Amino acid sequence: MLCNVCKQNEAKVHLTQIVGDKMQKVDLCEDCSKEKGVVDPTSYSLAELFLNPAAAATAAAAVSAEAEAPAPGSDLRCPTCGYSQADFKKAGRFGCSDCYTTFGEGLETMLKTMHKGTRHTGKVPAVFQQSRVEAQKLKLLQKKLEKAVTEENYEEAAQLRDEIKRLKP
Repeated sequence: MLCNVCKQNEAKVHLTQIVGDKMQKVDLCEDCSKEKGVVDPTSYSLAELFLNPAAAATAAAAVSAEAEAPAPGSDLRCPTCGYSQADFKKAGRFGCSDCYTTFGEGLETMLKTMHKGTRHTGKVPAVFQQSRVEAQKLKLLQKKLEKAVTEENYEEAAQLRDEIKRLKP
């Protein structure tokens, strides 16, 4: 199999990335993989590798510098399960819940290099999303009702009560 970049040498590095339903494959020879900065293929995306060569070179330099110089606290181990930072980087998950407190200082920077961010933004099924919106609206109406009663605004309170009755099953 030939290299996808130079189309001359035999490909020795094979990268595959699945994003959503689409799979991207890239086959590189050793020279092209070094030129593109492929040291640790798990540290960045294929799109970043080819669309932004400067970012790929920066990522590769960071990964190689990290591999050469041991990070401070890299000999640190979790007292409960014995996991080290190297084990976490290799497995991509901690051994136990105490690892979060043990490795808490460098956790955010490690996660930024491993993932696109440090905040999980998952998806909610449409059925649950609709019921969640309705529940929030109901709570808001109940707070408004309490406020209207407190302020002795009984006409508004009656309207809010009727709207709450319509929303409740």
